[in-house]
Amino acid sequence: MGFGTGDPSSLMRELLRITGGCAVIDGGLATELEVHGADLNDPLWSARCLIDSPHLIRKVHLDYLEAGANIIISASYQATIQGFESRGFSTHESEALLPRSVEIACEAREIFLKGYSKGSCDANENKLTSMKQPILVAASIGSYGAYLADGSEYSGDYGEAITKESLKDFHRRRFQVLAESGADLIAFETIPNKIEAQAYAELLEESNINIPAWFSFNSKDGVCTVSGDSIIECASIADSCDKVVAVGINCTPPRFIHGLILLIQKVSQFDCH
Repeated sequence: MGFGTGDPSSLMRELLRITGGCAVIDGGLATELEVHGADLNDPLWSARCLIDSPHLIRKVHLDYLEAGANIIISASYQATIQGFESRGFSTHESEALLPRSVEIACEAREIFLKGYSKGSCDANENKLTSMKQPILVAASIGSYGAYLADGSEYSGDYGEAITKESLKDFHRRRFQVLAESGADLIAFETIPNKIEAQAYAELLEESNINIPAWFSFNSKDGVCTVSGDSIIECASIADSCDKVVAVGINCTPPRFIHGLILLIQKVSQFDCH
């Protein structure tokens, strides 16, 4: 059900065409994991479940698919090689946990589609989704601040020692592994500042991947990212990268969303729906 290879922009346009111009993304993962009994009081947060309860991740993915999601996002937002290594895993073991997050999402998709093919219906006897609409898996990459687990993804303050190059070095191998994991998309989420957006864009430009990516920023005031950087400048960085096919907002007060979308639209080549 994935896109396969080809021009990322045309692939995203095809998804929007098939879905009538509006693709539905799943919702919060961690909240639903806790509903199902997961203990996320851990620096790894939702990524902890990759170690001790992957069945709960699969269950949440299935719940969202049954609710009509077209895109489900892997449990890798706070999953980093460095984070797993700090828990005693080898580099090889740590790297293996990253694609496992995508595998779990793909397993949920397969289970759901098998159920659909058998005539799965909702309480009102309606089909849950259309087989003409693809179900895509996005591999989540959280910010450097998410790895720090100190809330800095909501301030964008990484300290003077952190540079664009050090951020590229931190994310590079994780990005490579997830890009080769079989995901349909790469989701760079909760980007709090311009410097990390620049690091992501350069990693994409330097890579040979053929799957599309999206950038999603968070904002504190409806004009700037949480770090105080202009949302227009940040969106322009994303828009200038050929491999980025969508720019959006997450982890932001709902009252700011409409205005932020209008600001992004000023510098985006992509239609806003």
